[in-house]
Amino acid sequence: MKFVTEYRDSKIAKNLVGAIHSLSKTPASFMEVCGTHTVAISKNALRQVMPKTITLLSGPGCPVCVTANRDIDKAIALAENPEVILTTFGDMMKVPGSYNSLSYLKAEGADIRVVYSTLDALKIAESNPQRKVVFFAVGFETTSPTVAQAALRAREMKLTNFYILSVHKIVPPAMKALLSLGEVKLHGFLCPGHVSAIIGSKPYQFVVDEFHIPCVIAGFEPLDILQGIYMLVKQVEEGAARVEIQYRRGVRPTGNTLAVEQLYEVFEVCDAEWRGIGVIPASGLKLREEFSDLDADLNFSLQLPPTREPKGCSCGEILRGVKFPYQCKLYGKACTPENPVGPCMVSTEGACAAYYRYDRRREE
Repeated sequence: MKFVTEYRDSKIAKNLVGAIHSLSKTPASFMEVCGTHTVAISKNALRQVMPKTITLLSGPGCPVCVTANRDIDKAIALAENPEVILTTFGDMMKVPGSYNSLSYLKAEGADIRVVYSTLDALKIAESNPQRKVVFFAVGFETTSPTVAQAALRAREMKLTNFYILSVHKIVPPAMKALLSLGEVKLHGFLCPGHVSAIIGSKPYQFVVDEFHIPCVIAGFEPLDILQGIYMLVKQVEEGAARVEIQYRRGVRPTGNTLAVEQLYEVFEVCDAEWRGIGVIPASGLKLREEFSDLDADLNFSLQLPPTREPKGCSCGEILRGVKFPYQCKLYGKACTPENPVGPCMVSTEGACAAYYRYDRRREE
């Protein structure tokens, strides 16, 4: 299959690994800020073939994982309202909130429906005019334009029973927050391909200008990632810092200008809470005032219980790159994909789930 098999060529992979080993002399830690990269690295054992000089760290690249408990509690409170049909993507169902999960609530009889696109949520609203339909909007710049489209479409359809609970996040401010915290010494970022297909490469320029740290936007196949790591190593060894695009078949420097334009027609930037990091200025998206009639935060009165975090869970430290999943005391014991304690074990793109599914098997 074009654009798949040629990026999984074992001979080229061995050559790239050899080139990385030959070039890498300086110890360096690279962080991927994309859950798809995290999964691909674990699935293809790329961490295991790196030279001892290279450490690969997983960052806050899973939108499900970085969603704060308080935001999950909001969705749960909405779903408890008998007038509401809550719609959501499947990964959010099992993520524990402060006291329970959407999956648990659905089993208790709440009307919670998994959708595969925002258009599905609109269809549910159109088919149930007597009910209030809320879409739990979780995601980065990759999916937020589709939610903007849903808002515009709801206007065209004159729907009065469709609402959006936006907990959308923006990736570059989280990268800046991690660098400003200084908990982990980073020498390069493997930047997300999907997000970058929308926003382009320019939003990462501050990483180079302010922190003198290389950035490479990479695709998701094994050769993409290996080439991206090679490009990072090359910059480190040169003492350089540039924003480079490895994933040229999917990313342009300017990104998708139409998608960005439509996104900001509906949303505006706001502060947002990230699990494990806290409130990051200008890192979230809220509906503009012109779309306030669709804003679930403004149109529902919610009484939320005190927020609490799962005891012993290290998701926060894992999302900041401070810990590896296996360094959490609950990992693989009290916390498994069948019985997850934290979101990093729930989401298919969570670091704990990826390590458990692939790396743990190799360790055994």
